[in-house]
Amino acid sequence: MFAVPKRDEFRVHSFWWFQTVGWGCFYLLSILVVLPYIQQPGELGYQGVKGLLCDQGIMCVCGFLASLVLRPVCRSLVRRPLPWIALQVRAAGWSLVVGISMAFVAARLVVAKIELVEMLEACAKMSVILFLWCNLYFSIKRSQQQEQERERLLRAEAEANEAQLRALRCQLNPHFLFNSMNAVSTLVAEGNGLAATKMLAQIAAFLRATLDGQTVPEIPLFQELVLTERYLAIEQERLGERLRVALAIAPETLDALVPSLLLQPLVENAVRHGIAPLVEGGSIAVQSELRNFRVHISVTNSGRRDDQTRAGASAQATGIGLTNTAKRLKSLYGIDHYLGLKWPSTGGCQVIVEFPFRTAARVQE
Repeated sequence: MFAVPKRDEFRVHSFWWFQTVGWGCFYLLSILVVLPYIQQPGELGYQGVKGLLCDQGIMCVCGFLASLVLRPVCRSLVRRPLPWIALQVRAAGWSLVVGISMAFVAARLVVAKIELVEMLEACAKMSVILFLWCNLYFSIKRSQQQEQERERLLRAEAEANEAQLRALRCQLNPHFLFNSMNAVSTLVAEGNGLAATKMLAQIAAFLRATLDGQTVPEIPLFQELVLTERYLAIEQERLGERLRVALAIAPETLDALVPSLLLQPLVENAVRHGIAPLVEGGSIAVQSELRNFRVHISVTNSGRRDDQTRAGASAQATGIGLTNTAKRLKSLYGIDHYLGLKWPSTGGCQVIVEFPFRTAARVQE
């Protein structure tokens, strides 16, 4: 398979490049065939050599014009869903008709006198050359069609993938909003109107930030951390001192592209399943580091190491947050990612995410 140029920087269609270069090379090949005669000018004379070169030029020009006549015919044939045999038969028939016609035209223009046998040879030669030209045209057009079809399929796949990512991402906002409104209603029921008002302001700021970039599948980690900190501020309004947060972010990972809203559902699950059920509360640790050109992120919540905690973590693994995150990671990275749960010996649960390190500048390159 070879690449077929479409248009060059001077807006010249590739067909004319192929025509000019192809027939130019064919003329040079014709000169090489008659080179032994040209190297013996004593036998032919100067006029004989000049006439021989002129005759070859006339044949090539006639072939060039004949191919222009065949071009619309070939274009029409290649657009039809014809079997290969039917296509070749039609191409051979048209090549024979046009080849004989152009051979007679060339015979009237050449310097040397052409005998009947030479005339038949010229007709056969021109027909075969045009038939080969037709097959070259078919090959190039089929190559272009296959490339266009491949691009169309890739574009459709990319659009479908982007639509899926948008749908998965939009799924998170109602889920988060439902949980947040429950928290606000709890604060109102407890008579803590000031905390409820502050929490509503935090929710509005968080939703505004997420809605501003909802069509972007990936964002730098530092932007994702801003969204996560806003979410944690909402939860800290609800839980107070029961929620403690520790961030350990490696500076080299701040510009790494991560799936948008990657951390928020992971942190939300850690708070809901690991911290909120405990009377004494607990801590959330978010860490990131770069390992062998791969981004490694973990979200760990403290808690008791017992069957109830592990059951809650198992429910967390099958909830909307992790399920949604797993689907988005697969859409973005295929199999080149890792998402898993661990239960530290000290208690609680740890979610680990790993994927290739990329930055916005590297993607643009």
